[in-house]
Amino acid sequence: MILLPAIDLMSGEVVRLRQGKAAEKTVYSRDPAAFARRWESEGGDYLHVVDLDAAFSGEQRNLESVRAICEAVSFPVELGGGMRSEAAIRRAIEVGVARVIIGTRAAESLDFVRDMAREFGGERVAVGIDAKNGLVSVKGWTEESALTALDLARRAEDAGAGTIIYTDIATDGMLAGPNFAETEKMLGALHCQLIASGGVGTAEHVRRLAAMPGLYGCIIGKALYDGAVSLREISARPPL
Repeated sequence: MILLPAIDLMSGEVVRLRQGKAAEKTVYSRDPAAFARRWESEGGDYLHVVDLDAAFSGEQRNLESVRAICEAVSFPVELGGGMRSEAAIRRAIEVGVARVIIGTRAAESLDFVRDMAREFGGERVAVGIDAKNGLVSVKGWTEESALTALDLARRAEDAGAGTIIYTDIATDGMLAGPNFAETEKMLGALHCQLIASGGVGTAEHVRRLAAMPGLYGCIIGKALYDGAVSLREISARPPL
């Protein structure tokens, strides 16, 4: 299982939101590239970046910060937030992103996912599924869809997405543990790469995820920034 340290961007700053709420924001740094270098040096395998401004508004406002991150590190970078058009995805890839994460638009149009997988390759297209009580949330977690997370995951895989990123909103930023049961259900239903996101608060949470057969990756955010989890320590221990 690979480790994906997270960087959330807002107005060019590294921030974390509690349960996705813009009003509950903590600013950690005004130098995203420095944080990217730190997570790479401490043992991260892949960097997970989210443009929160784009997630809320649909407008990409942090591309220069993303470019600086991609130029500062040698491990691959994935980017989510505002990936609602081919032009937005192309811009992200042009600044150095290895994989884009389609969220809101995937819930609205699986044809879009299919077209983007054909255009850029399924390995460069991930679908981010953010769910609460089993239902998909969209537009920066501000709206709830009628789709279940499991159904969308299956459909996205069928449409050609090479990776599914599953986030349980209720656990995100709370450090109380991921939704292990739903993650296991996803694993049982999918053949593509699955990344678990949200709720990691201890090294034991990471080890428990790593013990799930077939789980491709785990995103770690707030726990790293608050010092609850040491990337250097967990990356050095088996079975990671």
